Amino acid sequence: MRGIGILAALLAALAALWAAPLRAQADPILVTEISQHEVLVRQGFTGAELLLFGAILEPDGRRGGDDYDIVVILRGPSQAIRIREKQRIAGIWVNAESTSFRSVPSFFALASSAPVADIVDPRTAAIYEFGLDQLQLSPTGTIDQAQYDRFTAGLVDLRRRLGLFQQNENSVTISEGVLYQARISLPSNVVVGRYVAETFAVRGGRVIASASVDVDVRKEGFDRLVAEQSQENAFAYGLLAVAMSVFMGWAAGRLYALV
Repeated sequence: MRGIGILAALLAALAALWAAPLRAQADPILVTEISQHEVLVRQGFTGAELLLFGAILEPDGRRGGDDYDIVVILRGPSQAIRIREKQRIAGIWVNAESTSFRSVPSFFALASSAPVADIVDPRTAAIYEFGLDQLQLSPTGTIDQAQYDRFTAGLVDLRRRLGLFQQNENSVTISEGVLYQARISLPSNVVVGRYVAETFAVRGGRVIASASVDVDVRKEGFDRLVAEQSQENAFAYGLLAVAMSVFMGWAAGRLYALV
């Protein structure tokens, strides 16, 4: 009897392994692309608009249908930052409490075909960071929940006003149940580096397919030279900057004396 039980277990395991590829093949296929894989930041750069587009298809090539939604997230390089809270004491604004975050995206933009709350439940939204209120910023040290919420809300509000954090629901258009497109604007103050555009197809509150493409945001021309020298030869760059400041001050003084 024991041998029969082991044999039955082995057969069940083999059946599960055989069925797994069939289940995987049943998932839709998400094809995604972006209008620019490279954004050049030159002198006078005023920003750029990226078009993210693609299609969702069933494994047999048929269109995905009308019962799914699309969420697109464009995320910039992560940064470690420290933020301070201002407090007014005796009419003077002074630094009060502060905290540090290990992983803050330099840019974060979300676009969706419907409000996130109507697409997924809060748990799924938290797992995939669907929304500015779901960002996982990884604070350093010990911090209570109330303080974390206060600092996070302040940081998100500041970066939203700078155009670096965006959330545009109902901005993804889906045509004929198969083609989708979304537009995301990069402001002029973006950080250079590797950006990742992720697209998620959601059906019945579950992410059924995902795909990603990269975007390289980099400086070009004289701006790139200055940026590279400031990082590779920081000491010499600092000396040159001080020397130029002294020279410009001296030259302005001489011109003023001549006038």
